[in-house]
Amino acid sequence: MEKIRISAVSYTNTKPFLYGIQHTDIVNKIDLSLDIPAECAQKLIDDKVDIGLIPVAATLNLPEWHLVSAYCIGAVGAVNSVFIFSNCPIEEVKVLQLDPQSRSSNNLAKVLLKNYWKLQPQMIVDAHDYGVLTDANTAFVQIGDRTFGKTGNYTYVYDLAEEWGKFTGLPFTFAAWIANKPIPQSFIDEFNQSLQYGLDHREELFTEMEMREDFDLRDYLMHKIDYPLTEAKKEALQLFLKLIKEL
Repeated sequence: MEKIRISAVSYTNTKPFLYGIQHTDIVNKIDLSLDIPAECAQKLIDDKVDIGLIPVAATLNLPEWHLVSAYCIGAVGAVNSVFIFSNCPIEEVKVLQLDPQSRSSNNLAKVLLKNYWKLQPQMIVDAHDYGVLTDANTAFVQIGDRTFGKTGNYTYVYDLAEEWGKFTGLPFTFAAWIANKPIPQSFIDEFNQSLQYGLDHREELFTEMEMREDFDLRDYLMHKIDYPLTEAKKEALQLFLKLIKEL
């Protein structure tokens, strides 16, 4: 059988999945690449991979897509790695710099601004001074490992998963294992077992990871990231896609 081509996010939140893949036989049946979220999505769109752990907003660019795992990158409440950082209250933000590494989180910010906060700041893509808040009314979206240890650096910090929960009462699904074609069920079953193995062995993973003094990685991977793709997370995913289409 030809190897299944898989792209996974290179962020810390994926490490339990990668641990499971690398410590089970599934590793011999796949070609694995690690990419930033936007690149994961583009590889799946371009059919350079068969499965990607992709930002869910990117499914809108796929003519065909299938959820192929019982697991995701999700959160029930605050996720502690997807933020709007600002030096003024959200109501006073006039310019929002979008994260160049993100698709879903930029869209999540747009959805919340329109439907929850009822605001219309100017959106900047690929800002030349991204992440440098020299203007009091400029804010920026940032996701992933680059946010670790930064929450104390800004006067106003908005956790977008937490804000989504306030808005909808639902958890949030940031990324899911998506295929652009049908995948044999036998492979999906074995793949799920590998991912579960990684989740079951997070304590072993911690012994191999370089821990941080400015960010609680154990709490992040044990509690903040919520990995099961529950029915509530699927409902949230579909609602999110609907709201993106209405932007």
